Amino acid sequence: MYQTIEQFVNDWNQEAALTLKVLEALTDASLKQSVSDTRPRSIGDLGWHVAGAPAGILGSAGLRIEGPDFKRPVPASAAEIAEAYRSMSVAVANAIKAQWADARLSESLLLFGSMNMTYNDVLNLVVRHQIHHRAQMTVLMRQAGVVPPGVYGPNEEEGAAIRAARSQQ
Repeated sequence: MYQTIEQFVNDWNQEAALTLKVLEALTDASLKQSVSDTRPRSIGDLGWHVAGAPAGILGSAGLRIEGPDFKRPVPASAAEIAEAYRSMSVAVANAIKAQWADARLSESLLLFGSMNMTYNDVLNLVVRHQIHHRAQMTVLMRQAGVVPPGVYGPNEEEGAAIRAARSQQ
Protein backbone atom coordinates (compact mmCIF):
# COMPACT_ATOMS: atom_id res chain seq x y z
CA MET A 1 0.00 0.00 0.00
CA TYR A 2 1.33 3.39 -0.95
CA GLN A 3 1.17 6.19 1.62
CA THR A 4 2.72 8.73 -0.75
CA ILE A 5 2.96 9.47 -4.44
CA GLU A 6 6.75 9.26 -4.05
CA GLN A 7 6.46 5.64 -2.84
CA PHE A 8 4.40 4.77 -5.90
CA VAL A 9 6.77 6.55 -8.29
CA ASN A 10 9.76 4.73 -6.78
CA ASP A 11 8.01 1.36 -7.09
CA TRP A 12 6.73 2.19 -10.57
CA ASN A 13 10.20 3.19 -11.78
CA GLN A 14 11.74 0.00 -10.39
CA GLU A 15 9.10 -2.24 -12.00
CA ALA A 16 9.18 -0.23 -15.23
CA ALA A 17 12.95 -0.78 -15.49
CA LEU A 18 12.38 -4.54 -15.13
CA THR A 19 9.58 -4.53 -17.70
CA LEU A 20 11.76 -2.55 -20.08
CA LYS A 21 14.56 -5.10 -19.56
CA VAL A 22 12.17 -7.83 -20.75
CA LEU A 23 10.86 -5.79 -23.68
CA GLU A 24 14.40 -4.92 -24.81
CA ALA A 25 15.26 -8.64 -24.94
CA LEU A 26 12.51 -9.32 -27.49
CA THR A 27 13.36 -9.79 -31.15
CA ASP A 28 11.17 -8.85 -34.08
CA ALA A 29 10.72 -12.55 -34.90
CA SER A 30 9.71 -13.39 -31.32
CA LEU A 31 6.79 -10.95 -31.43
CA LYS A 32 4.77 -13.54 -33.36
CA GLN A 33 5.06 -16.25 -30.67
CA SER A 34 1.53 -16.94 -29.48
CA VAL A 35 0.16 -18.62 -26.41
CA SER A 36 -1.18 -21.50 -28.51
CA ASP A 37 -2.75 -22.27 -31.87
CA THR A 38 -6.19 -21.69 -30.37
CA ARG A 39 -5.15 -18.60 -28.36
CA PRO A 40 -3.65 -16.21 -30.89
CA ARG A 41 -2.47 -13.56 -28.38
CA SER A 42 1.23 -13.11 -29.06
CA ILE A 43 4.24 -11.64 -27.29
CA GLY A 44 3.83 -8.61 -29.54
CA ASP A 45 0.21 -8.24 -28.43
CA LEU A 46 1.21 -8.53 -24.77
CA GLY A 47 4.08 -6.08 -25.13
CA TRP A 48 1.87 -3.52 -26.85
CA HIS A 49 -0.82 -4.06 -24.21
CA VAL A 50 1.69 -3.54 -21.38
CA ALA A 51 2.91 -0.38 -23.07
CA GLY A 52 -0.56 1.09 -23.52
CA ALA A 53 -2.60 -0.20 -20.58
CA PRO A 54 -1.33 2.30 -17.98
CA ALA A 55 -2.97 5.12 -19.93
CA GLY A 56 -6.26 3.19 -19.99
CA ILE A 57 -6.23 2.13 -16.35
CA LEU A 58 -5.02 5.43 -14.93
CA GLY A 59 -7.04 7.41 -17.45
CA SER A 60 -10.17 5.73 -16.10
CA ALA A 61 -9.18 7.17 -12.71
CA GLY A 62 -8.96 10.66 -14.23
CA LEU A 63 -5.22 10.89 -14.85
CA ARG A 64 -4.27 12.62 -18.10
CA ILE A 65 -1.22 10.96 -19.64
CA GLU A 66 0.65 12.14 -22.69
CA GLY A 67 1.97 9.11 -24.52
CA PRO A 68 2.05 7.12 -27.74
CA ASP A 69 -1.12 6.22 -29.65
CA PHE A 70 -1.85 2.63 -28.63
CA LYS A 71 -5.02 2.35 -30.69
CA ARG A 72 -3.00 1.58 -33.79
CA PRO A 73 -1.98 -2.00 -34.67
CA VAL A 74 0.85 -3.77 -32.85
CA PRO A 75 4.18 -2.70 -34.37
CA ALA A 76 6.31 -5.33 -36.12
CA SER A 77 9.39 -3.90 -34.39
CA ALA A 78 10.34 -5.02 -30.89
CA ALA A 79 12.42 -1.85 -30.50
CA GLU A 80 9.34 0.28 -31.25
CA ILE A 81 7.33 -1.51 -28.56
CA ALA A 82 10.16 -1.06 -26.04
CA GLU A 83 10.48 2.63 -26.90
CA ALA A 84 6.72 3.16 -26.59
CA TYR A 85 6.82 1.52 -23.16
CA ARG A 86 9.81 3.63 -22.12
CA SER A 87 7.91 6.76 -23.12
CA MET A 88 4.74 5.62 -21.35
CA SER A 89 6.51 4.70 -18.12
CA VAL A 90 8.08 8.16 -17.91
CA ALA A 91 4.75 9.80 -18.76
CA VAL A 92 3.01 7.84 -15.97
CA ALA A 93 5.52 8.97 -13.33
CA ASN A 94 5.37 12.58 -14.51
CA ALA A 95 1.57 12.67 -14.69
CA ILE A 96 1.11 11.16 -11.22
CA LYS A 97 3.55 13.64 -9.65
CA ALA A 98 1.93 16.59 -11.43
CA GLN A 99 -1.76 15.71 -11.05
CA TRP A 100 -2.25 13.74 -7.84
CA ALA A 101 -1.40 14.48 -4.21
CA ASP A 102 -0.80 12.12 -1.31
CA ALA A 103 -4.22 12.87 0.19
CA ARG A 104 -5.95 11.51 -2.92
CA LEU A 105 -4.61 8.00 -2.35
CA SER A 106 -7.20 7.20 0.33
CA GLU A 107 -10.14 8.61 -1.66
CA SER A 108 -12.61 6.21 -3.28
CA LEU A 109 -13.65 6.04 -6.91
CA LEU A 110 -15.57 3.78 -9.26
CA LEU A 111 -13.00 2.50 -11.75
CA PHE A 112 -14.33 1.54 -15.19
CA GLY A 113 -17.79 2.35 -13.86
CA SER A 114 -18.01 -0.87 -11.84
CA MET A 115 -15.00 -1.38 -9.56
CA ASN A 116 -15.20 0.42 -6.22
CA MET A 117 -11.65 1.12 -5.01
CA THR A 118 -9.31 3.79 -3.73
CA TYR A 119 -6.78 5.68 -5.82
CA ASN A 120 -4.13 3.69 -3.95
CA ASP A 121 -5.81 0.51 -5.19
CA VAL A 122 -5.66 1.83 -8.75
CA LEU A 123 -1.92 2.44 -8.44
CA ASN A 124 -1.44 -1.08 -7.09
CA LEU A 125 -3.53 -2.43 -9.96
CA VAL A 126 -1.46 -0.75 -12.65
CA VAL A 127 1.81 -2.04 -11.15
CA ARG A 128 0.53 -5.60 -10.65
CA HIS A 129 -0.99 -5.60 -14.14
CA GLN A 130 2.40 -5.02 -15.77
CA ILE A 131 4.06 -7.64 -13.54
CA HIS A 132 1.40 -10.19 -14.56
CA HIS A 133 1.87 -9.65 -18.29
CA ARG A 134 5.66 -9.35 -18.00
CA ALA A 135 5.68 -12.86 -16.53
CA GLN A 136 3.54 -14.15 -19.39
CA MET A 137 5.98 -12.65 -21.88
CA THR A 138 8.98 -14.37 -20.28
CA VAL A 139 7.35 -17.78 -20.70
CA LEU A 140 6.51 -17.04 -24.33
CA MET A 141 10.05 -15.80 -24.90
CA ARG A 142 11.42 -19.26 -24.01
CA GLN A 143 8.93 -20.82 -26.43
CA ALA A 144 10.17 -18.42 -29.11
CA GLY A 145 13.81 -19.37 -28.47
CA VAL A 146 14.66 -16.07 -26.74
CA VAL A 147 16.35 -16.19 -23.36
CA PRO A 148 14.43 -13.90 -21.02
CA PRO A 149 16.52 -11.75 -18.72
CA GLY A 150 16.49 -12.35 -15.00
CA VAL A 151 13.93 -10.10 -13.37
CA TYR A 152 13.93 -10.49 -9.57
CA GLY A 153 17.08 -12.57 -9.67
CA PRO A 154 19.17 -14.47 -12.19
CA ASN A 155 17.49 -16.53 -14.88
CA GLU A 156 18.55 -20.14 -15.48
CA GLU A 157 21.50 -19.21 -17.68
CA GLU A 158 22.69 -16.39 -15.42
CA GLY A 159 22.45 -18.70 -12.39
CA ALA A 160 24.52 -21.36 -14.17
CA ALA A 161 27.18 -18.78 -15.05
CA ILE A 162 27.32 -17.61 -11.40
CA ARG A 163 27.71 -21.21 -10.17
CA ALA A 164 30.39 -21.93 -12.77
CA ALA A 165 32.33 -18.80 -11.77
CA ARG A 166 32.14 -19.79 -8.09
CA SER A 167 33.39 -23.30 -8.81
CA GLN A 168 36.47 -21.89 -10.56
CA GLN A 169 37.48 -19.78 -7.58
